[in-house]
Amino acid sequence: MAITASMVKELRELTGAGMMDCKKALAETDGNMDAAVEVLRKSGAAKMEKKASRIAAEGIARVATNGKDAVVVEVNSETDFVAKNEVFQEFVQVIADNALASGLNGGANGEDIDAVLALNGLQDLLVEKTSTIGEKLSVRRFAKVSGDCVATYLHAGGKIGVLVAATGDNGDAEKEALMNVAMQVAAMNPQYIGRADISQDEIDKMRDITVDSSLNDSASLPKPILNGLFDKAVNGKLFSDEDIAVYEEKKNDKYLFNFLSDAAKATLSDLAMQDKANIVGDKIFGGMIEGRISKQLKEISLLDQVYVKAEDGKQTVAKYLESVNKNLTITNFVRFEVGEGMEKKSEDFAAEVAAQMAGK
Repeated sequence: MAITASMVKELRELTGAGMMDCKKALAETDGNMDAAVEVLRKSGAAKMEKKASRIAAEGIARVATNGKDAVVVEVNSETDFVAKNEVFQEFVQVIADNALASGLNGGANGEDIDAVLALNGLQDLLVEKTSTIGEKLSVRRFAKVSGDCVATYLHAGGKIGVLVAATGDNGDAEKEALMNVAMQVAAMNPQYIGRADISQDEIDKMRDITVDSSLNDSASLPKPILNGLFDKAVNGKLFSDEDIAVYEEKKNDKYLFNFLSDAAKATLSDLAMQDKANIVGDKIFGGMIEGRISKQLKEISLLDQVYVKAEDGKQTVAKYLESVNKNLTITNFVRFEVGEGMEKKSEDFAAEVAAQMAGK
């Protein structure tokens, strides 16, 4: 019987075993799914089956480099206790070393993981470590960068893994600079290398969000606009009598909003949103929005961020790199934070003990 890819996929989902193991089991049983599952159970490859539905969002990142290329790998476990286990850490390093040697590029969404696990018996090693350690283990993702000079950095024991690549010289000063930039990436979590990498669509979305959030936070609006909103609310009797009295008494107090009710604040926000077109056209408001967007762009752009080691507290990453070597240009960076975007297991030990006592 011909073994199809869909059959292999189904068996993998049933057992959690590797692609090649599933294919061999199906070939051995002439495509009989139940018999193939039994073969995998007997071989030990299906020991991960019972753990397949568990949440594995802890773990560590590990890095590997040959000087011109570098990879970072994230492997997840169920508990942080296992993540600190030396056997587990050695296993993750083996994955990283093989990923580097493979020549594959990987990706933030788990691309090429199956291809890496197919190398050098790594899938069997994953099954073995799962059985030995006793938790669900998952090789989630890896990524690769290449350049004239590369740097790798692990933060908090591997909770964050960073790669940075650049063109330019590969001397000690450049290597140290890239290591410092890697530390910057770990600490400040930029999303882009520079502003030129941020699409206009992204900036437009940022502007829309900033406008709406500003209108909904009426206390932050320029005073002329805010005064106009208060006039509408008070003269139109949209405030309660109590809030009108508070306004009349405290309107020159910089802490006025601390005395207004939540209903009054909501009324001001509603009025601002209703008059959105006119407010957006106001030059003062427009200047405020552009200032806020500029600040956000600096926060997400690596080269525009203030360098964390800047002695004057003002030097940007771009200026720092320029001071080391004007030809040193960042071409890529990767930042993996273990468990980011994953469902976390909710642990309530008191409730767990209570449930166990109730069961007894």
